[in-house]
Amino acid sequence: MTQKRPLAGRRTALLARAYIIQQIRKFFIEGGYLEVETPLRIPAPPPESHIDAVAADGWFLHTSPELCMKRLLAAGFDRLFQICRCWRSGERGAFHLPEFTMLEWYRSETDYLGLMDDCEELVRSVVSGLGWNGRIAYRGRALDINGAWERISVREAYRRFGGISMEQAMAEDCFDEVMVNAIEPMLGLDRPVFIYDYPAERGALARLKNGDPSVAERFELYIGGVEIANAFSELIDADEQRARFVQEASYRESASKVPYPSPEKFLEELPNMPASAGIALGVDRLVMVLLGKESIDDVVTFTPEEL
Repeated sequence: MTQKRPLAGRRTALLARAYIIQQIRKFFIEGGYLEVETPLRIPAPPPESHIDAVAADGWFLHTSPELCMKRLLAAGFDRLFQICRCWRSGERGAFHLPEFTMLEWYRSETDYLGLMDDCEELVRSVVSGLGWNGRIAYRGRALDINGAWERISVREAYRRFGGISMEQAMAEDCFDEVMVNAIEPMLGLDRPVFIYDYPAERGALARLKNGDPSVAERFELYIGGVEIANAFSELIDADEQRARFVQEASYRESASKVPYPSPEKFLEELPNMPASAGIALGVDRLVMVLLGKESIDDVVTFTPEEL
């Protein structure tokens, strides 16, 4: 159980949070993105192995607006963003809430490398708007936002910090354990870092990399050892996507997890989706890191325990 924090003591953080969200919205509107709202309650979430949706009157509260936003891409909308509430069952900790705020954006005719550039521009714009001259302080360290951000592959991260190769970690079924315990705490301590090219098995909705199908075109952004965002070059092959969904659904069944219906309308429209890339960024975590807070509880109006 997390320690209770007086609501009045969050006033400064909540004022800053509001400003940060306003700056995020301004960045995308000025960049020609359409702000959209998609339903929060959906009939079929993606059958991801390690993310559990919350049931809601026979349907589910979305864990991400991803499927609906991709359907909009397939319908011809080329630049989209959304700031919305999302829900994930059983997630609670210093960096996790079961209900949280997500920023997602998608654009056509780009890939995950283009979204790395977007991330840099977005965070620099927000930090500049806060008047911090390109530097933030987190966990006693100064992080340079305006300098060059680091980009390292997952294979390289395992070589540097994991004490085991990426391939060996996958073979021994300890990839997530090594990532969380050994690698993540070392990422982005002096400047933000993108860790990219995840094993193909960890790229559920990402396309595989040309020339190296053992990895998926996926990256995560870390600042101060905290995961802030997760992005893909989007998979637009409906047959391959269906096969991956079947595989994920089989895993859920073997783990005695709640089964989900297949998202058939998404799969039907996927062939119309152009080459594109999309990203999910945790707004609560970004605010937490920018403000130098130790817990996500310090930057939200109410925690679940206070309701």
